[in-house]
Amino acid sequence: MNYEQSLVYLDQIQNLGIKFGLDNVKTILSSFNDPHTQYPSVLVAGTNGKGSVCAMMSQVLLDHGLCPGLYTSPHLVTVRERIQIAREPISKDDFSRHLTHLRDKIDGLIASKELLSPPTYFEMLSCLAFLYFAEKHVDMAILEVGMGGRYDATNVVTPRVTAITTISPEHQKFLGETLSEIAAEKAGIIKPGVPLVCGVEDREAQVTIRKRAEELDAPFFAVLSEDTHFQRKKTERNFIFEYGLDNEIYTYSPSLLGEHQGKNAAMTISISRQLSKNWKHLEKSRIIHGIEAAQWPGRLEIVSERPLVLVDGAHNEEGAKALRAYAQEFIASPCVLVFAVMRDKNIAGLSEILFPLAHTVILTRFPFFKAAEPEDIQRQASRFRSRMIIQPDVRQAVQTALQTVSTDGVILAAGSLFLVGEIKKIFNSVKERD
Repeated sequence: MNYEQSLVYLDQIQNLGIKFGLDNVKTILSSFNDPHTQYPSVLVAGTNGKGSVCAMMSQVLLDHGLCPGLYTSPHLVTVRERIQIAREPISKDDFSRHLTHLRDKIDGLIASKELLSPPTYFEMLSCLAFLYFAEKHVDMAILEVGMGGRYDATNVVTPRVTAITTISPEHQKFLGETLSEIAAEKAGIIKPGVPLVCGVEDREAQVTIRKRAEELDAPFFAVLSEDTHFQRKKTERNFIFEYGLDNEIYTYSPSLLGEHQGKNAAMTISISRQLSKNWKHLEKSRIIHGIEAAQWPGRLEIVSERPLVLVDGAHNEEGAKALRAYAQEFIASPCVLVFAVMRDKNIAGLSEILFPLAHTVILTRFPFFKAAEPEDIQRQASRFRSRMIIQPDVRQAVQTALQTVSTDGVILAAGSLFLVGEIKKIFNSVKERD
């Protein structure tokens, strides 16, 4: 398959949806001599922040002269973003070549009944990442868990460190109704004897995770606890943070915006310290530089300065609260909000958090079959009807927002990384024309 044919093939299998269990992935990888065992890894789960932690951790390794593989999801503009080495996305040729090889191997496994069902979109891309990293001899793979943890396709590795960032209500249909149930699913990544770095602050969820770590004799490290020090100092557009543990203070200002990124950086510091104990020594100065240099598109990302346009993938209450906290600290003027969301999200809850920030809320829809219709968003957030404009086309929604604000105004876009991806395409095309 060429690259265009590869994208068509992936679109066809995307309708397979979500499937729990690791049998498919293990069978496929076994047929390739288990490429995921050929390099060390770090496995990062959580409701929010895991992608940012993975990006920071990858940059830390890069700043040490190492060659890190990075696997994340979802993507914003191109599927190749999900699979990177040294922060460079996999090439079209490598992507198509590995996907073709996978397809052919899977067809044979199904024909021989070694594989009872075809892999899902996420399983296929996970296998592709494992193969690519092995081929390129990465020094370490930084792996972002998809949804949950216990049955996630990435959970076939035995990592040097596992990490769980945060726990909040999301995907209850699949992961459980309570925070404890959700935490139990994410704690499924914990491995016997492998250190766990935990950024979860909710007591109920943390107790569940700690108990599982104790059952597996996995050393447990709480990133924020009475034994650690965490402070922030506000700057013009972000914060300077101090994080201390074991009588050592790390001072840093991430390029990623928001107080929550200071906590994600503390996660990265703690993971780095564990890797220094059981893998390679990572220097304090290079850990800090990696945190400050790391880029992670779509998370409070500025895509335009005049007017200021901030895009953020906040799609659940925890992410929305982090976005609101940043906006309340750093955005003085009233703003316009461009909003689109998946239909299975808590639309009413998200609207209560985000819509009061804006004098005008433009409801739109990104091109994905699970996207909520603007009229449905309006119905579920009817309290804010007076400030809403419906513009189903994303490009027109952005144009309306630009016409609504002055050059000194602010536009926020949030609700889904799919929306962020569409808006980035728009502003990238503008930059290319300029």
